[in-house]
Order: sequence, then C-alpha cells, then structure tokens
Amino acid sequence: MNVERSELLAGIGHDALWALIEGRHGDPFSILGPHESGGMTIVRVYLPGAEAVDLIEAASGRVVTPFSIAHPAGLFAAATGLRSGYRLKITWPDAVQITEDPYSFGLLLGELDLHLISEGTHYSLSRTLGAVAMSIDGISGVRFAVWAPNARRVSVVGDFNAWDGRRNPMRLRQSAGVWELFIPSLAPGERYKFEIVDAEGSCLPQKADPVARASEAAPSTASIVASSTPFRWTDDSWMKGRSRQARLEGAISVYEVHAGSWLRDGRDGNRYLDWVELSQRLVPYASDMGFTHIELLPIMEHPFGGSWGYQPLGLFAPTGRYGTPEDFAYFVDRCHGAGLGVILDWVPAHFPTDVWGLARFDGSALYEHEDPREGFHRDWNTLIYNLGRNEVKGFLIASALEWLERYHVDGLRVDAVASMLYRDYSRNEGEWIPNQYGGRENLEAVEFFKHLNSIVHERCPHAMTIAEESTAWPGVTKPPEEGGLGFDIKWNMGWMHDSLSYIEKDPVYRSHHHGTMTFGMIYAYSERFMLPISHDEVVYGKGSLLTKMPGDEWQKFANLRSYLAFMWGHPGKKLLFMGSEIAQPGEWNHDASLSWDVLDRPQHVGIQRLIKDLNSLYLDEPALQFGDFHPQGFEWAAADDAVNSVLGMLRYSEGRSSSVLVVSNFTPVPRYGYRIGVPDDGVWIERITTDAREYGGSGLVNGALSSEPIPAHGRPVSLSLTLPPLATVFLKSSSR
Repeated sequence: MNVERSELLAGIGHDALWALIEGRHGDPFSILGPHESGGMTIVRVYLPGAEAVDLIEAASGRVVTPFSIAHPAGLFAAATGLRSGYRLKITWPDAVQITEDPYSFGLLLGELDLHLISEGTHYSLSRTLGAVAMSIDGISGVRFAVWAPNARRVSVVGDFNAWDGRRNPMRLRQSAGVWELFIPSLAPGERYKFEIVDAEGSCLPQKADPVARASEAAPSTASIVASSTPFRWTDDSWMKGRSRQARLEGAISVYEVHAGSWLRDGRDGNRYLDWVELSQRLVPYASDMGFTHIELLPIMEHPFGGSWGYQPLGLFAPTGRYGTPEDFAYFVDRCHGAGLGVILDWVPAHFPTDVWGLARFDGSALYEHEDPREGFHRDWNTLIYNLGRNEVKGFLIASALEWLERYHVDGLRVDAVASMLYRDYSRNEGEWIPNQYGGRENLEAVEFFKHLNSIVHERCPHAMTIAEESTAWPGVTKPPEEGGLGFDIKWNMGWMHDSLSYIEKDPVYRSHHHGTMTFGMIYAYSERFMLPISHDEVVYGKGSLLTKMPGDEWQKFANLRSYLAFMWGHPGKKLLFMGSEIAQPGEWNHDASLSWDVLDRPQHVGIQRLIKDLNSLYLDEPALQFGDFHPQGFEWAAADDAVNSVLGMLRYSEGRSSSVLVVSNFTPVPRYGYRIGVPDDGVWIERITTDAREYGGSGLVNGALSSEPIPAHGRPVSLSLTLPPLATVFLKSSSR
C-alpha cells in the first residue's frame, strides 16, 4: 500500500515527533502502535539502529508490507488494511527479530488497582507493580509498571533493548502516577531498570525497580524479572498448626543469624554458603540446638554488605548473594520441615542514598521527605520514608506482606522503631520539625505501625511482629484498638543493657549493683518482652560475650554460663546471636566465618551443650514459659541478698500446676547450706546446674533435695542449697 510520508505521520506535530526521538515524550502510545486513519491502519514503531522492519501477519507469518522510514532517527511506519493480529520482523545489523509490537496492547492495570495504589491499600504490589511475567491474549511477555508521578517520561531498559531508553517508553496512567508497558517475548531472568526523565527534562541515572522481586547480587545493581510460577511448598501442616497466640504463649528461643558469616567455605575463596547449603547445615544445627526460630539479619537486597542488610534498597527481593528467590523459599520450607520458625529483620525506617535506588526516584522527593529535618538520618547517612504519603505507607506494608505471604515467613522484627516514633530522634534543638500539635511524637509513624500490625494480623494469622524499640514508649505491644502500636513482642533493651553492665563487673563490686539485676522486673509485664543478646552487643569494639566476662579463663566461662542460664530463667522470650552459643572468643566479623574451630576445646563445647540443655528445659517446662508474659507466673525467691550476690526466681505454670526454682550465685565463692524458701513441701530435683562438669564447671551439684519445715523468705518451707561458684541452678518441684 503506497502511502505518502505525510499520511504516515498524520496528526503528529513537529514538536511531538522530536520529543519522541529525543526520549522526552510522555505519551508514546499516541504516536506508536496501530492508529486508524482514513480507513486504513497506520502502524508506527521507533527502533533506533534497525536496518529494516516488515509487518507480518501473526497467524501465517507472511510479510504483509515493509515499513517505510518515517524519520531517519529510527521511526518506521506502515499502512495496512490487515484486520487480524500482526507482528514485527526487525532486521538488525547482526540479527533478525520477530516479535509482537509492545504498543499494540491496550491498558494493562485496572482502575481498581490504580485506586488502591493511590489510596495506599494495595497490599499485593509485587503482583501489580514491578515486572510480572504473564501472558496477554495468549502472548507471553513481561508487564512492567512503576510509580513515578512527577516524571516526564519513563522507559524500561535492559539487555533486550541495549539499555536504550528511547526504545521502550511507557504509558502514564495519570490518575495514579503509574507508568506501564507490556514487552512481549521477555521471560524471567531478564535484567532491567527504569530510565526516567524528570519534570525539568533531565535524564536521571537509571533506576532499579522498587518492587523488583529479584535483583543482581552486589555490586551489580540491575533488577531481574522473577518467575511468576508459585513455589511448591511442603509446609502445610506447619502453616496450619498452632495459632500465633498459642506460639506466643509457648517457648520462643531465637537464634539470630547473619547468613553471610555463619559459616563460609574456606576451600572456595571464603565464599558465602547459599540458601540450599544453609538448609543443609544451618537448619539441622539450629534444630538440634533446640532453638524454636532462626532470625535472619535483613536479607532484602542491599548494596553495601557492611551494613549487614540494614540499609536495604530491594524491599521485595531476597538478596542475590545467597541464591534465587526460589532458593530462599526452599530454605524457609526446610526450616518449617525441621520445626523451626523463620523471622526476618525488616527495615521500614530508612534507605540508602544510592542514585540508582529510591533517592529522588522520579526527580522529586518521592519516597523520602523533601526537608532534611524530616528526611535525613545523620547517624546512618540515610533517607527517611515519608509516612505521610499513602503510596509510601502502602509500599512498606506490601513489602511486609510479601515476606509473610509469598515466603511463608513466621515473623518480622522491625528495626529502629524508636527512630521512627520520635521526630527529634538523634537531633538537636532546631534540627527537627514538631508535629501539628507542637510535640516530638511522629504521628504518621504511630498510625503506620497501628495499620501495619492490624493488616498483618488480619491477613497472616500465623505471623508475629517484633519491635526493636529502645525507649519507654507506652503500649508497643498493646492492640491498636486499645491505643497501642499492635506489636506482639518488644525487645527488652533495658534488661539487656542492665544485665550486661552487671555481669561485666568484677564480682567483688557486684554487691553494690545488685538492683541492676532486679530492676527489670519492675516493668517486666508492662509489655510482652524478648530478652535480646543480639549482634549489636558483639561488634564495634564491644568484644564477644566471652571477653566481656571478668576474671581468669575459668571464671570467664563460669560467668558466661551463669549469665546465660540466668537469662533462660528470667521472664521473657530469648534471643541469642550466633557464635555466643559456642563462646566465640573474638567479636563478630561479617566478612568471616564464626570460629567453629573453638569446638576443639572442652570449655567451648560446654557452653554449646549448656545452651542446648537450656533450650530443651525451656521447651519442656510450662513453668518456664507462662511467666514470660503473665505476672502470675513469677515470684522472687530471693531478691535482696546483695551481700552474697545471690538471686532466686520462682517460675510457675498456669494455675501453678508446676514450679521451677532458679538461683544464681554471681560470686566465685561457693555457698553451702544456703537456705531459700520454696512454695512446695517435698522433693526438688536439680534439672540444670551450670557448674556441672559436662559444661566445664567444678562439679558441685545438688541432685534431689527435700524441703524442710524451716521458714525462709516468707515461705513456711525451705531448701538448703549448695550454690556453686559463678553458677546458676534450676530445680523443679516434684510434688505438683
């Protein structure tokens, strides 16, 4: 069909044509693709670098007509009367490509999707935004969509178009500020980014996809089209097992792990283990040690390994360092198969300033605040999410749900909650902006946490949320309907600081600081607490747990055994960072493996065995579980013996059907005939003493003891105990 060039470009102004050629046009569909004109169909394609283009019939593959060069920059056009589907045959300098025309497809996202995105209530963003492999009208490809409301033009770039932003500009859905494009013939595994021209006409550095479900491993930064094929889970019984509430009432003993340094392969360049290898090594180890959960430092994609994952940019993508998203799902599945829950550290507080990430994503402060008094963390040189924007809140909540729903994760530990709750966090006078009432509270963050926890608990009844919150903010673990933030558990940072400051002191001075170890019980039931000995306590020159202990080598190990057992006897769920269970001598190094070779030494094996036995006792004894959250489950047996640095705790099961006595002697002086009142008359059996020889102790034991009708500590009967030096003992009443 012979058609004049003017007819091929009918209705296209000179400025619009140049905007397309220069990569500035915001509505490429108005020029490209099929357009009806004068009873015929004009098809236009913009393919810089192509030598020739033919229009072919989709069904038969026959050539219908060649395209004419409508502009030497690479704009081709053809007129056709063909009413059935068409394809393009593109001749490149070194190849011939046959494909559908991306600009022949209609609108992709529904109006409801766009409305929910704008409202901040689209909780399945990874199935709507980002790169989704799918078929449209029987044609396979990838639908790309990205929120960039202030951009003048957005294009998809990748290996498939030589990273040329002119080739695949997207269509703007004005109502939501979302750009979309379906590119046929693409498949999972393709690398891509978005090229964005801002409102001023400047082309920004190419951006990774904020909602990418897979990414290149650092230091590479491209997003990767992830598979849309569902993972084949085998954990139905786990997911349909006990409710979240039942799990919260039971034993929770968490093994905190940095996946990249738990164990490295020294025979292969000191490389990371991948998720499959961790499934084979870490999972059986944590299970055998009796932990109930593995908590992973953030495994969301992050550019700088030295941040340990706490400066993430890919909130929907498992980091490529350890394998594919499917590999991570396999790891979670294997954890569940071994009876282990999985908790992920999750960071909604801030994000790094890397130019290819979220920072000024469309040329404006889109995800962050414009004013650095609200939008910049000087402590971490990071940007702060603007929780006043519906789309940002929705983005973060959808990220949380991605891990809980797609990957069956059992809980999220939310990092740096305090930094989000206070507008003046780590800021001096005049360096922060008060809220609308003149206060320091971040009201947007408060509402965000309430909304987050309500949605998580509604949609994911198996999952718990844990707050790392270091202040006395009230109601962190109260339900939102009662004015709380809605978390299930809060880290007890006060207990951690107090107890470590005490145990680090020479025993001769401990009597002067006795109240440090009892103070935590004053507020122990104001929230639902977890006792955390985390990675933060064994880095930055703080030394390992072992090196914090005073005294000679024997005393260091004895102090550590006694302290850890005191922690397991104290109300609150437990968390221990990897390496502490083997008394690693040096502080944690994220670039190296744990010092597993220390297990050649009996003292280290003794600590490991003690943790295993403490976990076993915790799991077996309802009396060590009920009082974690319920004050009826705890009493001091002896709280005021500062002179001898002795502490005694009584733990009860619900209804006091069983009881356990936990006594700690924090001096190197053995105490014989130490009398302590108990609630039950009868025989008390020693279940654990940290001074046992199998743990590396001196072997002073109590065995089975009968109570005597001698009043002590306000109780009518008592026990005469042998308290070994620097030791904690657990005794259970056999009369209930």
